[in-house]
Amino acid sequence: MIAEITAKKLDTAGFIAARVAEIREAVGAGAAINALSGGVDSSVVTMLGHLALGTQLRTVFVENGLMREGEAARVAALFKKLGVRVEIVDARKEFFSALKGVTDPEEKREAITQTFYRKVFGRLVRASKARFLLQGTILTDVDETVAGIKRQHNVFAQLGIDPQKAFGYRILEPLIQLRKDGVRKVGAALGLPVELFNRIPFPGPALAARVIGEATPARIETARKATVVLERVLKSSRAFQFMAILHQDRVTGMRDGKRDFGQQIEIRCWDSIDARTAKPTRLPFATLERLAREIVRDVPGIVSVTYNIAAKPPSTMEAV
Repeated sequence: MIAEITAKKLDTAGFIAARVAEIREAVGAGAAINALSGGVDSSVVTMLGHLALGTQLRTVFVENGLMREGEAARVAALFKKLGVRVEIVDARKEFFSALKGVTDPEEKREAITQTFYRKVFGRLVRASKARFLLQGTILTDVDETVAGIKRQHNVFAQLGIDPQKAFGYRILEPLIQLRKDGVRKVGAALGLPVELFNRIPFPGPALAARVIGEATPARIETARKATVVLERVLKSSRAFQFMAILHQDRVTGMRDGKRDFGQQIEIRCWDSIDARTAKPTRLPFATLERLAREIVRDVPGIVSVTYNIAAKPPSTMEAV
């Protein structure tokens, strides 16, 4: 049983000091590696690891082909300003090869998990001789996995999986007692810029969690282009999270007076505190109309745009 530290009771200075000491004690004089995705959790873990280990920590951004537009370069530039060198590793071929022909949501998550931990990071860990991987697992990840809601790619011990035996290295999870609101408080206390610690959540499987059906390069690119529009229009919405989801079935539309079989984007936008429960944001109808207009205009092949109005539960934030 993981003892939760709520955001209300969180002493950020004490938490940071304790986690830094724990990371130093675990790693000792050896080396550690961490995966930075640019999300809130991985950004906070990166800074904790940097404080604890300095040059003993190798920070890697895995370019899996599933991220938001320009993410790798943007994140590396932000952390360079914070004194953290980020190494970008191109693993796009490996991830798309693992996802080829896979349509089941859990099988997609498992393919990404195995590719990330066993193939890509297994190789990087062996090359660097690091015995530890730092990652940003939070309590909500564990809760949803153990409850069987959906398998989060970064949960192992609670499923009886020993990363040392499975992958050849130990995993350190300094944020596992926190939920998202607590992680944000730690990020602010660490001196991360607001654009990092207050960023909307992004799933570990990245845009593969926002493509229903097979996550091909072309379908991921469609979701990516729709995400660009969504982030542009909703950047000042104050929503907890928002996303564009590409549906699998083709739908009937029309262009230039003729029938056009196209694709459908579903928009989800959430109000929440810690992601355990959520309600759809009551966006102005004019905003919804703008989103539909700009997605159809900017994303090739899209003829339909819908908005999810079911709360969590029974819905979940991500569709896959």
